[in-house]
Amino acid sequence: MAVVGLLLAGCSATAAPPAYNAADVMFLQMLIPQNQQGIDIVRLAADRQLPAPLKELAAAIASTQQTEIADMQNWLKAWGQPETMDLNPQAHAAHGGMKMTSPDLVSALQAAPDAEFSRKFLDVLSGQQQGAVELAQTENGTSGGINAQARDLARRVIESRSAEVKQLLNFKV
Repeated sequence: MAVVGLLLAGCSATAAPPAYNAADVMFLQMLIPQNQQGIDIVRLAADRQLPAPLKELAAAIASTQQTEIADMQNWLKAWGQPETMDLNPQAHAAHGGMKMTSPDLVSALQAAPDAEFSRKFLDVLSGQQQGAVELAQTENGTSGGINAQARDLARRVIESRSAEVKQLLNFKV
């Protein structure tokens, strides 16, 4: 009887649906560098004169996105998938393409004089965060991922980044 139970348990385990799909993997592989770029952008504000609430928001963004990166790396490792994605831009077309901020914009922000930094920072960061929203929408779309954790992360990214963009657009500098 115990042998039959083990055989049946083995059969049901092999019939279980996969825990993730290619869309989940691609979403995580695309969001990791997108988040890292967001962290790099907010770090540019560390030594600049900005209103305290904006500095606090920047610090919160960095902390949240670093935690998300660690989670995503752990999921990919557990799935036996690489952390980095295919660097061919065509590989990402089905996911809406990469949502990274242009390196030229980031360089211009870094080089901006103090008098212009605040306005440019708000513009660049709000665009970067909006890119994360668009990327997360692909995960939860009809041809998106199936992993509950990745889909929940996408939902949280959509909610939090949308709220951050709204906050950034309301700052007066």
